[in-house]
Amino acid sequence: MIKENLINEIVKLRKEKNAVILAHNYQLPEIQDIADYTGDSLGLSRIAANSDAEVIIFCGVYFMAETAAILCPEKTVLIPDPDAGCGMVDMTPVENVRKLKSEHPDAVVVSYVNSSAAVKAESDYCCTSANATEVVKAVDPSREIIFVPDRNLGIYAAGQSGRELVFYDGYCPVHQRITSEDIQRLKSMYPDAAVMVHPECTPEVTKLADRVLSTGGMLREASESADSEFIVGTELGIVYRLWKDNPGKRFHIISEAAVCPDMKFIDLEKLRDSLARMQYAVTLPEEIRAAAATAVERMISLG
Repeated sequence: MIKENLINEIVKLRKEKNAVILAHNYQLPEIQDIADYTGDSLGLSRIAANSDAEVIIFCGVYFMAETAAILCPEKTVLIPDPDAGCGMVDMTPVENVRKLKSEHPDAVVVSYVNSSAAVKAESDYCCTSANATEVVKAVDPSREIIFVPDRNLGIYAAGQSGRELVFYDGYCPVHQRITSEDIQRLKSMYPDAAVMVHPECTPEVTKLADRVLSTGGMLREASESADSEFIVGTELGIVYRLWKDNPGKRFHIISEAAVCPDMKFIDLEKLRDSLARMQYAVTLPEEIRAAAATAVERMISLG
């Protein structure tokens, strides 16, 4: 009954505040269920930018809400729990990126969208896990490329594009915990299952996968593929959406260790309170926002 009351309150507040609720694919099931849209971080931010809503409430981690604020300067962007962070962002302070730029002064900087607004503002292009290879390919072949912060995604994009990159030594702690032994164990248990993993996984893991895909790519693959069984190598929260969208198919989590605690911070009560009190608005200095927007929009212009 408490859950039902919370849902009713949120639905009422959403209408009163002219708000849209966005939830990342790794969020708790109850948050995914009440969201207006569920997806990956950049896809949700683009929905936010095109929405008529005055208030964007982003259920994800902080850099995702920042990205929405970068693209939607005229709207109020809320995050129900501002302590929902990201290990990869934390290991990439902007000072480190500036130092790397000073060591390679003529390089083009490509930053993964999983980075702070300050790091995006130091970048020439942003990229997502879905389009990192295309962004790298689009850079002038005569220019050196610094890729920050995810080394694993950078290695994958370098291999796919044939470009040499200067890597920052960052990584996603969740995807780093997925091992080649995990894949081999699951494949022995489910020999007919297709293996799809996220490019934030280590090269040892991606080499063993049938498909290396972003979260959005995994959702499309599961829906469109003739395969009926999958081993899923990413944060385990996505499996709820996969099951929900494909009730006739089977999905196996590659590792129970693949859980991001920060992605589970937001619950219905925090969502209700954020909307009711209009609390935890994400604001950025305009010079940071504008510089970061340039890098994001350059990526978007590549399609």
